[in-house]
Amino acid sequence: MSTEVYRDAWGIPHLRAGSPHELAFAQGRNAATDRAWQLEVERHRVRGTTAAFLGAEAVGWDRFARQARLEDTARRCFRSLDADTAAWVTAYVDGVNAGLAAGASRAPQFAATGLTPGHWEPWTPLGVWLSTHILFAGFPTKLWREEVARRLGDEAIELFATDGPGTSGSNGWLVAGERTATGAAVIAGDPHRFIEDPGVYQQIHLACPEYDVVGLAVPGVPGLAHFGHTGGVAWAITNAMADYQDLYRERLRRGAGADEVEALGPDGWRPATRHVETIEVANGDPVQVEIIETERGPVIVGGPEHTEGPDGTAEPEGAGRAISLRYPPRVRGELGFGALPALLRARTVADVDRAFDQWAEPVNVVQAADTEGGLLHRVAGAVPLRHRDNRLRAVPAWEAGHEWHGWHEPPREPVDGYAVMANQRGLAGPLGVEFAPPHRAARIGELLAASADWSAGDMAAIHTDTHLASARRLVDLLGEVSGLGPDAARLRDRLLRWDRRMDADSTDAAAYAAVRSAVVRRLAAHPDLSGLADPAAFAYPYPHLFWPWLALLPRVAFALETLLTTESLPGIDRAEVARSALEEVAAEQAAAGSDAAPVTWGELHRLAPWQALPDEPAEEWPGLSGDHDCVLSTMSVPGATDLSARGPAARYVWDLARREDSLWVVPFGASGVPGDAHHRDQLPLWVRGGLAPVITDWNDLIEERHDD
Repeated sequence: MSTEVYRDAWGIPHLRAGSPHELAFAQGRNAATDRAWQLEVERHRVRGTTAAFLGAEAVGWDRFARQARLEDTARRCFRSLDADTAAWVTAYVDGVNAGLAAGASRAPQFAATGLTPGHWEPWTPLGVWLSTHILFAGFPTKLWREEVARRLGDEAIELFATDGPGTSGSNGWLVAGERTATGAAVIAGDPHRFIEDPGVYQQIHLACPEYDVVGLAVPGVPGLAHFGHTGGVAWAITNAMADYQDLYRERLRRGAGADEVEALGPDGWRPATRHVETIEVANGDPVQVEIIETERGPVIVGGPEHTEGPDGTAEPEGAGRAISLRYPPRVRGELGFGALPALLRARTVADVDRAFDQWAEPVNVVQAADTEGGLLHRVAGAVPLRHRDNRLRAVPAWEAGHEWHGWHEPPREPVDGYAVMANQRGLAGPLGVEFAPPHRAARIGELLAASADWSAGDMAAIHTDTHLASARRLVDLLGEVSGLGPDAARLRDRLLRWDRRMDADSTDAAAYAAVRSAVVRRLAAHPDLSGLADPAAFAYPYPHLFWPWLALLPRVAFALETLLTTESLPGIDRAEVARSALEEVAAEQAAAGSDAAPVTWGELHRLAPWQALPDEPAEEWPGLSGDHDCVLSTMSVPGATDLSARGPAARYVWDLARREDSLWVVPFGASGVPGDAHHRDQLPLWVRGGLAPVITDWNDLIEERHDD
């Protein structure tokens, strides 16, 4: 087996091999060399074994991973692969196993936790993909809607209709050649995810006699599923915000035998599968987990012993309350991995289109363009056909009519000059319930319409736009407030003059954020919403893993525009809420004294990445521009924290005129090894909105090794 490994100035790997399988092996080995700790954390996440080295805080995820049957589902999906794709994935896994020991020797996290590198199985990459995306469609939002309807009535569900705190989105735009300086298309964007260190995307260049592709890989998964450029064709995705996972309210009871459990379905009581697993916990006692699966799917909430809710209501016949999860990969045994090698071989938009016909999970909006002028704008993924109620809330398992009966035909649209995808209701509208507010998409469209001479280098100005259109409703409300003290009146007048840009060096943006947070806290504390304040008092014993979707404060924060204008909550005096928020923030500023330097948004709005093993001592991360509804979407949780845990996990610009004019950046760097020169060398570039050139000429690279 002959492979060549090169690096560019940013340490980005460029791999060249004699065949696709040799290249897959090289990609796996490189991932293990550069990202051993990250890969092993992901492998353990699939299996629900992270608590064994991360401790008790990881038990919640491990419990869910086991109850949702992630490992078993990944095994099923691997068995359904065609022989060629299975062999290609296996070659990648062989490469991971070949590189893990060397990679682990460079990563201090292994010694810090006592973890030793394990063994990857052929199905493991499918499990990594599944565990990374199982919460992507935000099925816990249905639990939230259940509680809103129970406390406030069915009509109140729409009050909080916005993309939830656990979902991920993206910006993406395709500019046709008629609106570019070169006459060839440009594709650009940035996937918004929880920012992880090491990053969830790895810049990479993969070449063999059959193809030569640059793109963003997910460490632990072969190929380039989401973002790639073959020279002849390029593609990119965003989250379609489709609803394709269902929750069922189950009634469970113990059977005659010790291991028997029954579930009530439309045809009466039916056997469910059941077994017990043990979660080992570092520095703690083992935890026993009962695994139950009904004909609908795995039980992820409750069980046979949960016979009564907190309000004293009980199920008939002493049955236990539970909720099961039904999701397409478990039902179909497919993730769509057959698309991955097909994408690498793509030469035209038609090739990309055919490849994504195989796609299943997650459901994405795809954009593609080729050097022949072809353009593509479509949805890809598996969305079941079923009753509308399934899409809104958890439905009763014992009632007929909630079955799945086929799959939606993914919609598509022509491209007229440019196309924008930013998780808004639009192309994927028939497939979803809640979408992102339209602000990002509208702003990108506004910026693109202003020119017909776009170049790849121009795209950074769109990536980094900080205009906050969603501020309008709150600022308008502030303008209507009267009876203010002098300091609060000056603050109000200052915000009325504000340019509504969330720039890191803006003191006005910081003042707006402070007032917004005060408004959110007051709304969340209002008696009309008090019944939604404590997830522990909800109808089911929801695991803490789901509490971010069930917490009232973030729900109020992200639905603020609606809550400031709705007539459905007449008991809330919004003018008084705004007045008291202004007075509170003005008093805090006055207490700081006239000599105190005004606080900027970047001093408050700092990066807060997720790390499986946080740095010791804690690191002070840089301040950021942007906000949730800006094109530069760096999300905080108003009312709770100004720190940003979610934002652009990468930025890319694919130029179809000359691939070497393409650009990219990730939040940290090519290496996942602390202390490596390329561990965080891209962070300053990412913070200021810069982009690095995509290098494709092998003569401009440094050869690292040549293995036979």
